[in-house]
Amino acid sequence: MACSLKTGLSVSGSNQAILGPKSKGVLRNYPIHSLQFTESHSKDFLGKPNLVEDHKVWRDCNPKAPANFSIKAQSSICVSRAMRWWEKTLKPNMIEINSSQELVDSLLIAGDRLAIVDFYSPGCGGCKALHPKICQLAESNPDAVFLKVNYEDLKKMCHSLHIHVLPFFRFYRGSEGRLCSFSCTNATIKKFKDALAKHGTERCHLGPAKGLDESELLTLASIGEISTINMPLSTTREAKMEDLVLKNIDLYRKMGMEQEKSAILMA
Repeated sequence: MACSLKTGLSVSGSNQAILGPKSKGVLRNYPIHSLQFTESHSKDFLGKPNLVEDHKVWRDCNPKAPANFSIKAQSSICVSRAMRWWEKTLKPNMIEINSSQELVDSLLIAGDRLAIVDFYSPGCGGCKALHPKICQLAESNPDAVFLKVNYEDLKKMCHSLHIHVLPFFRFYRGSEGRLCSFSCTNATIKKFKDALAKHGTERCHLGPAKGLDESELLTLASIGEISTINMPLSTTREAKMEDLVLKNIDLYRKMGMEQEKSAILMA
């Protein structure tokens, strides 16, 4: 199933109430109910459990009471270094994208090759389950280039590109630019295979690779993700060519009107 892009909190520990001291044959229970949690965005505990203790629980308790209750708080997107599944079984044609500018450049450098952008998150169960199959498909399609985008590392860019569900894929090729985009999981892997079969055949395009849409480039530039100086030449050339064509059309219209006036005067 598709993965939610919200972070969460996992809590583990003994569910037993803390027992107080015996008083006149009565065993007192101290229920644990005063613990509060807040979502943490810090990366300092990446891959490491946080131990959180609430001293209010022990306020009236016997100091000798068993202290075997601990809370392990960890963001669902945090995966220990030993479990970095997204780095396993990668193929030579699979490239990790580290910035918006790198994505823009990689799509242009791909040229006529099929470029597949794979948006994933380390905490996405669907992404993890699908990863081995994507690696197999990358191996069986060496002419295609797979560009992997970690949603957690490039959130601003992903938001600008309207990526709201994971795993998510975009197919690009040459001057055609984006061919298709969709989300798929293990259950709907046929969707990915069909797109690969449809767009994976070799072809030659006239003109440079298009890459991201012009509106997307402008949005990324407006939020400082890419530099306007480094925007693809094809975009600026197309704009200049369009202006030139429009100016020529206006010039021809004026010339035509002048010729009509001259013909009327001569008549």
